[in-house]
Amino acid sequence: MSQLVWSNDLNTGIDVIDSQHRRIVEFINQLGDARQAGDRAAIGEVIEGMVDYTLSHFAFEESLMEDAGYEFLRGHQKVHELFVKRVADMQAQFKAGNDVSDELHGLLRRWLFSHIRSDDAAYVGAVKGNMKALVRDQSKEGWLSRSLGKFFRRR
Repeated sequence: MSQLVWSNDLNTGIDVIDSQHRRIVEFINQLGDARQAGDRAAIGEVIEGMVDYTLSHFAFEESLMEDAGYEFLRGHQKVHELFVKRVADMQAQFKAGNDVSDELHGLLRRWLFSHIRSDDAAYVGAVKGNMKALVRDQSKEGWLSRSLGKFFRRR
């Protein structure tokens, strides 16, 4: 199975978001590798890590939109909620012993790039304008440092 490959048209121009999106692509590719190897334990580990990271990413992204006063925040949150519910259902099925890895992998491959190109691209203008001022404050107590620490703690 082919790997997802990042392309420049996926860049939002918000480095921290682009980096997070690339990490999610890595998780999807790891899931594909684990599926090909037939390694159920590895599949489970990748799913757990990907779900945890994606939830943090969504919360971070939504906080950027909220701080920017993005007018379609609620709709974007709903898209995230529906996606999380669908993935959580698949994760529960996997934990119950069902092999949903093929279906989950396909969903993730289709959904991510489509979401970035449409839903995420829609908020970029509002968020980038707001971030310019926020990023200037890079002190330990600055917004960016606090937000990254809050959502992406190193383990």
